[in-house]
Amino acid sequence: METFKTLLRRHSLKATPQRMAVHEAMMELGHASADMVSEAIGKAGKVKVTVASVYNILSQLALLGIYQHRLSANNKMYFDVNTYRHIHLYDLKNNAYRDIVDDELMDLIDAKLSRRRFRGYKVEGVDVQILCQPTRKSIFKVS
Repeated sequence: METFKTLLRRHSLKATPQRMAVHEAMMELGHASADMVSEAIGKAGKVKVTVASVYNILSQLALLGIYQHRLSANNKMYFDVNTYRHIHLYDLKNNAYRDIVDDELMDLIDAKLSRRRFRGYKVEGVDVQILCQPTRKSIFKVS
């Protein structure tokens, strides 16, 4: 939590009880929508915050690069606490994300892209999402 407070200060933001509650919930959930975070905060019972406020906090943190965000197939915005280089495995049936760290695959993609030119564009980064269907019940928990 101290690292998060330092990040907030770096961006001239206060460590409000609402921001701290959102971050605490996100640390537990990993990947979550505003609804999911709001529900987790409600269960913890430490602070009261609306879903709209949770969404605004999550969006602000994503814009600052503290979190990442992604739009799911069910048209919901999900947020990710992990900003390191990784791949997302996206469960289409359960609308759930799982992080996969595969440096070898990412290096291959980066190497291929470094040799490619896209007229009128400069590649800023790579975001890999693998779409999948579960092959049996509850392969991975919703996160």
